[in-house]
This record gives sequence, C-alpha cells and structure tokens, in this order.
Amino acid sequence: MHVTTQYANSSTSAGADVLTHRLPLDPAEIRILQMPDGRDIQVTSLERTVVDCARILRPDAATVIGDAALRKGAELARMLRTLEESPIKRGSRRAADVLELLDGRSESAGETRTRLLLRSFGMYGFQPQYELPTGSGLFRADFADPDRRIIIEFDGKAKYSDYGPTDQVLLAERSRENALAEAGWIFLRVEWKQLDAPVQLRRRLVATLARADMQKRPRPA
Repeated sequence: MHVTTQYANSSTSAGADVLTHRLPLDPAEIRILQMPDGRDIQVTSLERTVVDCARILRPDAATVIGDAALRKGAELARMLRTLEESPIKRGSRRAADVLELLDGRSESAGETRTRLLLRSFGMYGFQPQYELPTGSGLFRADFADPDRRIIIEFDGKAKYSDYGPTDQVLLAERSRENALAEAGWIFLRVEWKQLDAPVQLRRRLVATLARADMQKRPRPA
C-alpha cells in the first residue's frame, strides 16, 4: 500500500506492506471515504492517485489503474493539469507517457494489458469495444479490426459471471460468435497467462493476420 503524507513517518509507524511517500498535497486533492465499519479515511482524488502511481509504478500497472479511474469518472484533462501544475518533478516524464496511454474503454486489467501489447506489436488496427450487430443480438468485441475482420477477446472469468447465470451468458455469447464466424470473422482468444508470454502471443497474432489476409484474397476463377 502506498501512502502519501506531508510529513516524515518514523520507520515503525507503518506496516511492512506500507510504503510512505513524503510529497506536497493540495487540500483540493484530498477526499474522504467512509469505510463499511463507519470509519472515515482520507484518500487522494482519483486524478492525483493516477498521477502518483504513474510516477512510480511499471507503465502497464499504472495504465491499468488509470483506465479503471477513467471508468469511475476521473477526468483525463484534470490528470494532465495535475501533472503540469505539480511542484513534484521526479517521474514527471514517466507519468506523462502513461497518461498518453490511458483509454477508459478498456473494461478490465486484462483488456488494458492486451491493448498495450497490441500497441507494442505495432498493431494499431484493432478498435476497443467494437459493436457488431448479429441475428442473435449485439456483439461487443473487446478488440476488432474491421478491415481484416478479426476479433480479439480477452477471456477473464468475470466476463461471463458478471452479467447473469454463466450457462445462459455462454450460450448467448456462443450464438453471436457463430453468427459472426459464418459472416467471415476470425476469433482469437487471449488468456491471462498468455499476457506474460508476449513473444508467443505475437506469433499467434501474426498467424491470425496472415490467415485473414489469405481469406480476403480473391479466389482464382
């Protein structure tokens, strides 16, 4: 846990899993959260939290936090202003680079990490949360390249358990996928463990792109 304070803590005042940062704090950046047990705790605003995390965390971890903050209502313009007006200079370039990567359309940590990997591979044709109508209802792809007709789906457990009984969700999803496959769309599924093996994932993506390109070629008469 990272804690920001304006004073120096003693080495024994925090737990072993707490890292204290002595930094200037504007009162306007402080919020009060009420805990389930009724206690009030002070926290930094979503925007200040993202900027602080972007200064010190790995870019992928900080981007996951930033995307989540945008989905919760944080404003990117305010994050940029917070960074620009901050007297803290250490990590500013690093934070600015992270803010450029944020996209609140990513609905999970897995989707954020997938998006960052696609970017690192130079594959910019994939659009997040791309909606496709089918005869079985609207399908919203995690990522889609409409030109090559490729859909990338990040498979997280919450994807199927958050919106209703799992068996019903799976059946409805499968029906829409079948309709899209029949229309020529190619599906590529990405799992958590594959995000930590970027070389193998890139190889799969390149093979999928090649397959899509072959599919688009006109057949000889």
